[in-house]
Amino acid sequence: QVQLVESGGGSVQAGGSLRLSCAASGYTLSGNCMGWFRQAPGKEREGVATIATDGIRTYAESVKGRFTIAQDNVKNTLYLHMNSLKPEDSAMYYCAARSTSCNGGWWTLEKWSYDYWGQGTQVTVSS
Repeated sequence: QVQLVESGGGSVQAGGSLRLSCAASGYTLSGNCMGWFRQAPGKEREGVATIATDGIRTYAESVKGRFTIAQDNVKNTLYLHMNSLKPEDSAMYYCAARSTSCNGGWWTLEKWSYDYWGQGTQVTVSS
């Protein structure tokens, strides 16, 4: 049974930083395809950052240069390093994993690409 457990969310002021973690069990990060998504109240869930089997990282335009996705295959954990946070980054952040491998590309930011989801961790950025 695949379980994805996010942590690291919280409340920060604009310009601050957070690091989100996603610990996976029943699933091996190495060789697979994972991503971070977010959903603000009243909005659709959107892709933030993904890492494909071929190592290609894809970022939403709104977070490029500020967020970095990384994975630790020993700890079997996915990370999202978030810097220069803005109030519009406030949302519930979800970790997602695909049941099959994938090559990188913009399509990896689509939520339908993923089979497993965590419960989310809340990020709130105040101005």
